[in-house]
Amino acid sequence: MKILVLGATGATGRLIVSKALAAGHDVVALVRSKAKAEHLTGAELVEGDARDPAALTRAIAGCDAVVSSLGTAMSPFRKVTMLSTATRALVGVMERQNIRRLVSITGLGAGDSRGHGGFFFDKLLLPLMLRKVYEDKDRQEDAIRGSTLDWTIVRPMVLNDKPAGGRIKVLTDLSGVHGGTIARADVADFVVQQLTTDTWLRKSPLISW
Repeated sequence: MKILVLGATGATGRLIVSKALAAGHDVVALVRSKAKAEHLTGAELVEGDARDPAALTRAIAGCDAVVSSLGTAMSPFRKVTMLSTATRALVGVMERQNIRRLVSITGLGAGDSRGHGGFFFDKLLLPLMLRKVYEDKDRQEDAIRGSTLDWTIVRPMVLNDKPAGGRIKVLTDLSGVHGGTIARADVADFVVQQLTTDTWLRKSPLISW
């Protein structure tokens, strides 16, 4: 497949690019600056803003699917809009171009996964540092669910940079779930796998070790 990756220069995005290439896919990365994305060896680089429909249209030409690993910094006080704005633009471009498959990463605490992160995450980190970000993640998920696309929303537990464990839990029933972690490498593997399977089509699995 030929896939477009958004958020390709982030810590998880870089792994998605490398694992997609290793799986035999052609990868296009929409990046703000080609000069700062030279480490994405093997990917076709298209410069532009992920919130700009024109840039998305240029980057998505000829693609079969899209992976969004967009992220944003903590913002305790200011409203965050980047994730939802970019996702709405992306959904519109994909629908107009009839590109069906979208795999998007949000995170633990988005939508109905809120309240399953354990005491520190649920009571301190999310309300004090990440509330504005997660309000936008909720809007991002709403934009995806309201689309006509063949989507999968991937919600990783708290990310770490350890080597891939190879075996992960994939959950939609969160009863009894109260926190956890997962390696970015395992997230990248799972995301790339979703490009060629319908197992989690139109679902929002939480993934964890």
